Order: sequence, then C-alpha cells, then structure tokens
Amino acid sequence: MASFTRVVLITICVTSLAFSLLTACVATPVVVTAPLPDGAVPTAAIWSQAPLPKQVTPERMPVFSRANVTPSPTLQSIPTPLPTPIPPTLQPFGPGGMPHPLRVWRLQFGVHAHLFWTDRATPLRLAKDAGFGWIRQQIHWKDQEGPPGFYAWGAELDALIADVNARGLNLMISIVRSPHFYGRSGSDGLPENPETLGNFVAALAQRYKGRIHAIQIWNEQNLAYENGGYVSTDDARHYVEILKVAYQRIKDVDPTIIVVSGAPASTAVDNPGVAISDIRYYSAMFAYENGIIRNYVDALGVHPGGSANPPETFWPDAPSQAQGWTEHPTFYFRNVERIRRLMEEYGLADIPIWITEFGWATRNTTPGFEFGNQVSYEQQAQYIVGAMEWTAARYPWVDAMFLWNLNFAPLRARNGEPWHEQASFSIINADYTPRPAYWAIQQYIVQYNARRE
Repeated sequence: MASFTRVVLITICVTSLAFSLLTACVATPVVVTAPLPDGAVPTAAIWSQAPLPKQVTPERMPVFSRANVTPSPTLQSIPTPLPTPIPPTLQPFGPGGMPHPLRVWRLQFGVHAHLFWTDRATPLRLAKDAGFGWIRQQIHWKDQEGPPGFYAWGAELDALIADVNARGLNLMISIVRSPHFYGRSGSDGLPENPETLGNFVAALAQRYKGRIHAIQIWNEQNLAYENGGYVSTDDARHYVEILKVAYQRIKDVDPTIIVVSGAPASTAVDNPGVAISDIRYYSAMFAYENGIIRNYVDALGVHPGGSANPPETFWPDAPSQAQGWTEHPTFYFRNVERIRRLMEEYGLADIPIWITEFGWATRNTTPGFEFGNQVSYEQQAQYIVGAMEWTAARYPWVDAMFLWNLNFAPLRARNGEPWHEQASFSIINADYTPRPAYWAIQQYIVQYNARRE
C-alpha cells in the first residue's frame, strides 16, 4: 500500500549517508534489547484494546505528548523544475460512444481483499454485510501469462471472479508484475513494450466480459520496488504510453469497464533506486503530450497517506499531534487535495479521482510502520469513518474509495505473522471476527445510503 513509503523512509535512514534527506525518521523510536515475549509488540503509545462493540461512537481527537519527540525529516528539495502545464485536447466521448470519462452516480465504497487460494465465502460475506459495493483484487500478470502469448487463467481465477459476482459485488482488478520476458532487463516492473500489456488486458476483458467492472493499470509505480528496481520521470511518461494502449484495448472489448490509472505512493522521496515523489511523478504524467492522459483514463488512482494522523489534520495548517510522521503533507489523508490541485493546474479537472487504497495501521512489529502503535482499534474505526465522511462532504471529485484492507489479518496469522503491518490494517481479526472499524463502517454506510435515497 501507500504506507510502503514509510519503509522507504526507514531504509534511507539506514543506508543513505550520501543523501541529506533525513535527520531522523521516527519519533521516539522503538529499541528492543531482548526478545519480546510471545504475542508482545514494541511499545509506542499503544492504547488498550476494549472489547469489540456493536457500534462505535467517534470520540474527540486524541492528544499525544510532544515530549522527547525526534524532529521529523528535512525533505530533499526537488532537483529540477516541474513541467510547465499545457491545456490538453479534450475528448467528449469515449470508445463505443460511451461518455468520457465514465462516472459512477454517487460515491462508491470498496475494500481490498486477497481471495486467491483461501476461504472466499467468509470475507465476501463480511464485505457485503458491511455495505461495501466493490472488491479490489490484485493479480500478478506474470502468473497469468507464459510463455509469451499463452494465458494460463486457471480454475482459481475463474472461481474467484465467479464468487465475487455471485455476491452481487462489483470487481476491480489491479494488475501488477510483468512476466520477466516483458519487464525491463528481465524484471517484473512495467513492460518495455506497451502492446504486451495491451494484449493481456484485452484477453482478460474478453474472458471475463461483464464480470470485471474496473481495471487498474499497475500499483504505486513511482516506487522502484514496483518498477523493477529503478524509477524516474521518464518511467512516468512511459507509463502514460502503457496506459494509452491498455485503455484502448480494454475499451475495444468492453467499453463499460472503468479504466483507472495506477496510484503513485504518497511520498516526498526523490531517489531513483527508491522512489520518485508523488508530485513529480504525477506532474510528469500530466504534462506528457500536452496532457494526453486525460483521454485514456476514466479515473485517476490516488493513495493518500495516513500514518497515525486523524483524517481532518494536514500539514502545515492543521498538523496532527501524533508522534512522528507528521511534518509533511504526504503523511496525511488530505494529501489527496494536493493531487487534485495539481490536476486542476494541468487542466484535468474533468477526470475524477478513485482513492484505491486508504486506511490506518494499528499495532504491529514491522519496521517502518511503528506509527501504527499509536492507533488503537477504536481510533482506527474513527479515522476510517472520518475519512469517508470527510470525502463525502468535501470531495465531489472523488468517485470511489477502497479501504486497505479486509482480510490480511487471518491470512498473515495463518502464516505465523499475526503482527505483520498488513494484518494491522485489517478490519477483521485473525479469527474473522470484526474489529471496531468493521462495525463503524457498516453503520456509516447505512446512514450514508439512507441520506441519499
């Protein structure tokens, strides 16, 4: 998720003496001098966990002590000027005579789930009962094609897509990981030839026509990890070429599928071996060929930050009182506002945003995600619902929100990693019982839908 950026920042702290990017990465860092007891986690203002309620009533924003807090990092300035905005050529209609961009009729709520090789009935029931209308499922392209041109869809993907549709849920497929024979230098990053991904998404849309409702082209492609180990603004322009081909090939098969761009991670890091800042990456995407991206996407994917910061807070005008990860906009949910202003600057105001990952970590033992140890399950519930309320009230240009995540807690626990950061973002426990966030989301969506009927 976008919170992977925090791992990036920690990595730079340890390895990057050549950069003056950071003076300190965390506030009151956790130091473990002896092995932790079974089930224990590092302490960083961990709140006690109350029994699971049936309903959650939001409380006031918590106040944290600022004593002995290590200063947040001084971020590296952008080394080169951003591209000059040029108004794009507008396209009033999309392929098949459909409106462009395709819009949904009101704010949609979805959740990211992992449904391969696991119990699908339980998480899909939970998603439906919570009120979510969409499931976001990531697939690895390299697992679906090989040798070149041979698509090995398999019974598992067939069953997964059938099960999601049987529950009456819409499905967004997020595509990542090229086969090595298409990726740069044999990597699993973005393909060198856009036509190869175009062929794949066309075959995907054809096989599951009418059962896939949105396709997202890549994920956090401004991270070197997601792009074969290296990333630059040239890759951002290459990404637009990939998006252009993918959009056209999908629409040729099924013009009703919503095509969503990959969401850059929320980060200020500018280091080709680690990441390109979201602002630089978006700017390069938007400026390419006078904003041609506007005609080849239905929605712009965005992954705002969160850390331990309440959703209404923002740097520098309304900063959070959390310990660390507070002194830059990329640590906040409202970073989406910076992206929207950039879209407007480049003449892309007609394109809606889909927030394809948002959420708050709770206690965990993963380095780089210590901010989650400041967030109780009750606060997680407040912050998630607060972000949904904030978006519904203030962001008419956001068409959909996908929570990260539904069921990684039971999956990680099954693998012996109950305190992994991915598990900490879940809204259910390892035994599939709901956490407070689940009940709060369920209550909010009922109220939201009632207000709009």
